Amino acid sequence: MNVAERMSRLGTESAFEVLARARALERQGKEIVHLEIGEPDFDTPAHIREAAKRALDGGATHYGPAAGLPELREAIAKDVGATRNIPVTPEEIVVTPGAKPIMYFVITALVNPGDNVLTPSPEYPLYGAVLAKLSAEMNAYDLDESNGWQPDIADMERRINARTRAILLINPNNPTGAVYSRETLEKIADLARRHNLLLFADEIYNKLIFDDSAKHISIATLAPDVPCITFNGLSKAYLVPGWRIGWGIATGPAELINPYLESVHKLLRARLCAPHAPQFAIKPALEGPQDHLK
Repeated sequence: MNVAERMSRLGTESAFEVLARARALERQGKEIVHLEIGEPDFDTPAHIREAAKRALDGGATHYGPAAGLPELREAIAKDVGATRNIPVTPEEIVVTPGAKPIMYFVITALVNPGDNVLTPSPEYPLYGAVLAKLSAEMNAYDLDESNGWQPDIADMERRINARTRAILLINPNNPTGAVYSRETLEKIADLARRHNLLLFADEIYNKLIFDDSAKHISIATLAPDVPCITFNGLSKAYLVPGWRIGWGIATGPAELINPYLESVHKLLRARLCAPHAPQFAIKPALEGPQDHLK
């Protein structure tokens, strides 16, 4: 049986491969320090667990709406407005089984074969894998330790060509940990504006910042006139990676983001919806005690 050619282009997040090997060594009695997987080593806060339990006991075991439960999308919109000063409506948010599907759906919906996306290097490997599978390309811009791991804007601009479709930024960055400055973000927003590019903003670590002098700023706040898709979820900050609850937020001019929303809704209806009961943890997680973050 011949495997489809596209599978030869599909990479993986190799951290999971290393995790499997590490756990195999643990079963042999080896002591392992896990640095391979992006998973918090604390248990889920009790009030979040209880919310999911109540949902299960209340019958939340069926299919939910493809884009997520409306009242919980409303909770996300409220949190984003309050914490990041981004005015969004629930209709501009889609909830997916973890943040990875929305990343995949966005690239599928908006990037054509032969296009390239400005992608940070070093980079979270899922993006390169998805682009390769879709016959698109990474256009890697450097992150330099001597510059505090901030993107080199001049290097980014040199790499833009006729096939460049979007700029991807991961902020706070995985794997460097850098939190991008307002100046950096304003320059990236200006690049996107001048070259008519989309913005893809991976902000899954936005609440996990260890440097008291650093402040996370969403690029969507600085670029309301540029179409931007922001990726986020509960996994990291609320200690529920196995629950698979992520979301995408579309901001920018309505005439530019509405076709994207229609495409993503079509992909969701064709494929999946987020697990029902864990969605009921979104509102208590975002609105409840935040002591665990400290």
